[in-house]
Amino acid sequence: MMKILIALHKPYAVPKEAIYLPIQVGADLPDRQLLVNTIADNTGRNISKENGHYNELTALYWAKYNLADEDIIGLVHYRRYFGRKASHNLADILSEDEIRQTLKTVDVILPKARNYFIENQQDHYLHAHRGEPYFALEKVLTDHYPDYLPAFSKLAKTTRAHLFNMSIMKQVDFQAYTTFLFDVLALVAEQIDLVNYRGQEQRALGFLAERLMDVWLVTNQKSFKEFPLVTTEKTNWLDKGSQFLLRKFGYKQGSRTHF
Repeated sequence: MMKILIALHKPYAVPKEAIYLPIQVGADLPDRQLLVNTIADNTGRNISKENGHYNELTALYWAKYNLADEDIIGLVHYRRYFGRKASHNLADILSEDEIRQTLKTVDVILPKARNYFIENQQDHYLHAHRGEPYFALEKVLTDHYPDYLPAFSKLAKTTRAHLFNMSIMKQVDFQAYTTFLFDVLALVAEQIDLVNYRGQEQRALGFLAERLMDVWLVTNQKSFKEFPLVTTEKTNWLDKGSQFLLRKFGYKQGSRTHF
């Protein structure tokens, strides 16, 4: 069996195919009204209350402990899906057969890597976010996961990254990846004071996780195939690009990172 979780926090049109499972993230937060026809991430074993720090990863954690009988697990967003071509049409998202056929030849399905061209991964993160979480992550890998440090250091100097915390993989790889991911992030959380962070900086653990996917892939020599995104909302690339340049040249205050 296969389940591709769709992380969402508000009512939204989602695919009707049986493999796609909408899950409300942060369902345990006091300001969230439970959605109909949607699994809540505060059932079973969960970290729903931590959604403000982990973003969509609360759905990933829920899947780890509540979908152990599925042979393939994935995570997408209500606005972003894996597609056979880039479009804004849900008719173009991957089908169950296309996913299964792909995972016969590679270990992981990923979104097309984002290339920042004029700055590397480390600089891109530090221009957009507080530095403490990033350096805490580097220290955790140094102290507790030294086998992963070479990949982290090498990838930090590249301009490409697989973002959005989106992936699809077989259960055995999913369990290995999420064990690594949540163990590392828990150690990072012990070293930083998220309670006193403000705005998007409170979501640091979710942002750091985007950097850990490639680190895990490279260290464990996992193969992957990239797919374009089907996005249900169009991106204002002029606005996004101008915000990127503001951060690049030192105007982090007041700029926006995530759209």
